[in-house]
Amino acid sequence: MKLALREGRKGLGRTSPNPAVGAVIVSKNGKEVLGRGWHHKAGHPHAEIEAIADAKAKFPRRSLAGTTIFVTLEPCSTSGKTGACTDAILEAKFGRVVIGTLDPNPDHAGAAVRILAKTGIDVSVGVCEMECRELIRFFAKHITTGKPYVIAKSAITLDGRTTLTKARGQWISGPESREDVQKLRAECDAVLIGGETARADNPSLTLRGKHAVGREQPYRFVLTAIKELPDDLNLFTDKFADRTEVFHGKSLSRVLTTLGKRGITSVLLESGGRLFAHGIAKKLIDEVVIYQAPIIGGGGKRLMQVDDIIADLENVRVTKSGVDSRIQGTIR
Repeated sequence: MKLALREGRKGLGRTSPNPAVGAVIVSKNGKEVLGRGWHHKAGHPHAEIEAIADAKAKFPRRSLAGTTIFVTLEPCSTSGKTGACTDAILEAKFGRVVIGTLDPNPDHAGAAVRILAKTGIDVSVGVCEMECRELIRFFAKHITTGKPYVIAKSAITLDGRTTLTKARGQWISGPESREDVQKLRAECDAVLIGGETARADNPSLTLRGKHAVGREQPYRFVLTAIKELPDDLNLFTDKFADRTEVFHGKSLSRVLTTLGKRGITSVLLESGGRLFAHGIAKKLIDEVVIYQAPIIGGGGKRLMQVDDIIADLENVRVTKSGVDSRIQGTIR
């Protein structure tokens, strides 16, 4: 299943509104990997179909009957833009199907397990379940609530400031952390900032270098209370200007609902402290990623600009990002 997860992660940021899924086929004795696959894009073959095709291409004379397929998410059991994966699994005559996690869609959860088990296939569920659920967390939030999964990221000094003095320059976080933000952007459908951030930083919010290869640029949304924004902002003048949209005078909750209806399953909130605090207070943020730099003494703005806003994190991971500390966790 670890190999299937590795395959599935290749689809992050590419499959929306579908989930990222990976699949691996192994021999009867479990010692040989016969095929691997991942879902590349909505409307394209699912991971199971890709893995079966890979196995057949590598071993054209070898039957898959009796072998085992590992898949991070319960196979689909209905036909849409693609055929049902349960049909392909039955046709290949797998002896065993190992599933990381059930489909979060309440209309489909458990359906494939019942279909496959009814034919005598050995079905196991819940292998590396936490990792598999993390892989589909964007899809799960969207399919159950209609809203996108929101990750809020920020860089802060040790004293909680989100800006530096003019003499210190612009960047709080180091180059490794800024590279990691590129990875986060590549995994999300859209980036959302506030009007204040747009005016003060004039960001591009684009994917660059290796992160842009084979990917569409994320949608870029600006939420502002003041209607007028400078016409010469990068968001309005670069070659991806058609992927920029401004929401004027709307609440963050309303904007997220609108984006969810458009099929956007994940949003990276790269705003300043005001919108960050509002999102926490209104329980609109699902996950945070904070880069804490080893700097004491920042500028005039702090991350939590409103007092008495409290949120507990779970599934917390603290890692090094160059000289910075990277803190990631979900909002309880």
